This record gives sequence, C-alpha cells and structure tokens, in this order.
Amino acid sequence: MAGLSNWFGVDDQYVRPATPVDRSDWVVVGVLFAFTTVNRELNRPLGFWPAGSPVWLEYLVIVTGVAPMLWRRRYPVLVAGYAFVHFFLACTLVPEVGYLLGYQAILFFALFSVAAWARDRRVALILLGAITVAVFGWLAWDTAVGAGFDTLLERLRDDPDAEVGLLPPITSSVLLSYLTNAVYVLGAVVLGRNRWWQARGAALLEQQAATIAAQSQELQQQAVVAERLRIARELHDVVAHHVSVMGIQAGAARTLLDRDPEQARTALLVVEESARTAVAEMRGLLGALRGGPGADGDGGREPEPTLAELPQLVESLQATGLVVDLTTIENPPGSLAEVALPMQLSLYRIISEALQNVQRHSTARQARVVLRAEGRPTGWVEAEILDDGRPLPGTSGSGLGQLGIRERVASHGGQTEIGPRATGGYRVRVRLPLNRTESEARHG
Repeated sequence: MAGLSNWFGVDDQYVRPATPVDRSDWVVVGVLFAFTTVNRELNRPLGFWPAGSPVWLEYLVIVTGVAPMLWRRRYPVLVAGYAFVHFFLACTLVPEVGYLLGYQAILFFALFSVAAWARDRRVALILLGAITVAVFGWLAWDTAVGAGFDTLLERLRDDPDAEVGLLPPITSSVLLSYLTNAVYVLGAVVLGRNRWWQARGAALLEQQAATIAAQSQELQQQAVVAERLRIARELHDVVAHHVSVMGIQAGAARTLLDRDPEQARTALLVVEESARTAVAEMRGLLGALRGGPGADGDGGREPEPTLAELPQLVESLQATGLVVDLTTIENPPGSLAEVALPMQLSLYRIISEALQNVQRHSTARQARVVLRAEGRPTGWVEAEILDDGRPLPGTSGSGLGQLGIRERVASHGGQTEIGPRATGGYRVRVRLPLNRTESEARHG
C-alpha cells in the first residue's frame, strides 16, 4: 500500500494548482460531444443496439454526460464520481448510448483527469480504487446474471460448427471482458498519474530555476556593492592622505607669507579648515556605508598594500606550496613609479585574487606573474597571471572573485581578459591606462 501511495504521489508535498475553465476545456467537450453523437448516428442503422429510448433522451444522456467535463481540471474528483454514476445509469437504462465507444471515452477522460489534476491525492486514490472495484464487481454481476451469455449460447447452438479458439467461448468472453475493462480503467489512471508527475517535475524545475536566478542576482549585487565599498574605502585612504597633506602645507605657508599677512592668514585658515572638514565628512560617509561609526574599527588600521608589497605576497603563497615567479618589465625603467596609489592597490588585489584562485581551483603548483609598465605619455600598466594546471573537479566557485576583478578594472577604465589558455592552464590579464583624462575617469 505504501508503494502504491508513493507511486501515486499521496505523500508528496506538491499540490497542482486549480485551473479555471478555458478554451481547451471547451474543445474537449466539443470533441467528445461530436464523437459520441456521430458514433450513435452511425451505429443507429446497423442495429447493434436498437433504439429503445426516445432520441431526445439519448441526446439528453449525451449532453449531461459531456457537460461536466468542462470542470474536469478544476473539480476532478467530483467530476469523476459524477461521470461513473452517470455511466452506470446510462449503461443500465439507455444501453444504446451507454455502450457506445464515444460515450465510454467520457468516463476515460474523467478517470484520466482525476489522476492528473486532483489536489488531494489520497482522496483521488480512494475514489479511483472504489471505481475500479465497482467496475469489476459490475462485470462479475453481469457474468453471473447478465444476458450476454444467453446470446452467446444461442449463437453456438445455431452454429455448432463455429470456430473454436484456444479457450472455450465462455472463458474467452469472460477474460476478454475483464481484460478490456482493466486496460480501460488502469490505462486512464496510469496516463493521468504520469501527467501529474510531469507537471510536478516541471513545477519543481521552474521553482529551482527561479530560486537559482534570484540567488545568483542577489549574490552578484552583494558582490558589486561589497567591491564598490571596498574600492571607496581604499580611495578614501589615498584621498584623505593628500587632503591632510594639503592642510598641513597650507598651515605652514600661512607662517611664511609676509605680504599682506592678515589676508593671507585668513585665506589659508579657510583652506586648512576646508581640508579638515572634507576629511571628516568623507570618514563619516564611509562610516555610514559600513554600518555606522566604528563598525569595523578605523583606529590602528594598517595602510593598504601597494606593488612594493608583491614580493611579500609571493613569499606568503610559496609557504603554502604554490611556487610563484614574479617578473617586472618597465619601459623606461621607473615607469611603475608613475602608477597612482589607488591603481597600485587595485593591481595588488587583482594579483592576490588570481593567485588564490589558482590555489583553490587548479591543479597547478606553479604560477607566473608578469607586471609590465609603459611610461607616459601613452602609458599603461599591465598585470598577467598564468598557470598550466587543470580545473579541480567540484571547485568551480561562485564567480564572485572574477566579478570583483572586473569591477576593479572597470573603475580605472581598463581592459580585462580572463579564461583558459589555448595551450592549457588559465590566464588573468588586466591593463590599466596611466594617462586617463578627468572626463574618462568621471564617466567610467
């Protein structure tokens, strides 16, 4: 019984949503009505089931049998129960309609619909079980007291030389009747059940796809926001340094000027005060972005790293087992000195992230870092990180690290190339311009 429940989805949490009547339901009703009426009219002159009821009654039976199929998806259990009772009464009272193939298709559709659309799977299974028992009980009763066998015996008496098959006629008739009805009922149930599981699978896939898309979008937004906040914090450190120097130099100049010393003193006091105010406001703004003043402790924070700290980064990674070859190419010599502090910080973070990705996601035990710089006026600085490993299975990562690299490079108006190499391994290459104009910097 537990196996049947699992097969039918009784204990499953999925509930197929109710569907309002739409065009497809009207099409089904129209097709069933047309099929049944044509079936009856074509059968009428053949005399298989001679007319024993008024034509209007036959059509009334057909209409009252077909009409509830409009709601077969919205109220499948009620429609199936009604259809079976209607079928039993029609076969008993108006057999010229009840035994038509077209009319039997109505009950088949009702059984299919309750297996495919029932929201309460337990009630649907009980109803289908009751209908199955009733059908075979009906057959047993018809076998015991029905007139079908009398007709068969009369035919055998009239034609004693009739062909005899593998089994006796009575046995063949009983088995054929049971087999036909078993295929009829169980076929409708199996097809409906399969349709329900298909709908469940499609709904589950749709839900999973929506969840994955929402989570992916949320993670990307979080990564972008976090990276921009980090860049803002780093820029704050650099700008705050220069603004503080400006204030100190303005204060020193105030003591050196001797021409119109009072006016110069007033102007320089304003410069000095403006510089300090700008620093205070910038710290307050970034403090709010981080979640309030002192959220992560401004006091005692170490200065952000620059390209001069790359050898220490290489040594720390080599201590973990990754051999890193660091090469610096400058044209002319000293070109790296032209790289601004914010750009140095970004390059350091990019190189660090790329090398950590080699450790986490690659079989490579060696990596190469090439740092190139071309002096002004057409200056640029380029970092290239190469390895010859293969991706480790199951370590594809979330892609947030690469997203952070692209975000950093975009903030400097640079170019990014990230991907596998044609000769094997992986490459991360970024190029940042040194002579970016003020307009380009403002518009990204």
